[in-house]
Amino acid sequence: MDVQHLSDEEFAQRGNAIFEERVRPNVDVDAEAHKFVAIDVETGAYAVHEDERTATKQLIERQPEAKGRIWFRRVGSESAHHLGASLLSSETSSS
Repeated sequence: MDVQHLSDEEFAQRGNAIFEERVRPNVDVDAEAHKFVAIDVETGAYAVHEDERTATKQLIERQPEAKGRIWFRRVGSESAHHLGASLLSSETSSS
C-alpha cells in the first residue's frame, strides 16, 4: 500500500488501528501512558520511548524507509500532542 496517497484522516485511522492491534497488547497502558509511540503506517513497525525524537530515531534505525509515513501518539492518548489555549483563572490573568 502506498500511504502517500492516503488522506490525513485515513493516515490517522491506519496509525490508530495499528496501535490498537499491535502496540496496545504489548505495553502497560497505565505505567507507560506518558510515552510516545512512533508507528510506520505502512509496515506496522513501531518504537516506544519517553522522548518523541528518540522513538522516531529508533524506528528509523530499524526501518529507514519509514520517513514520511510515521504516525505519532502517546500510549495513553489518541494523540501525541494537544493543541489549543488553556484557560487561565481570573487571578492569574489580571494585571
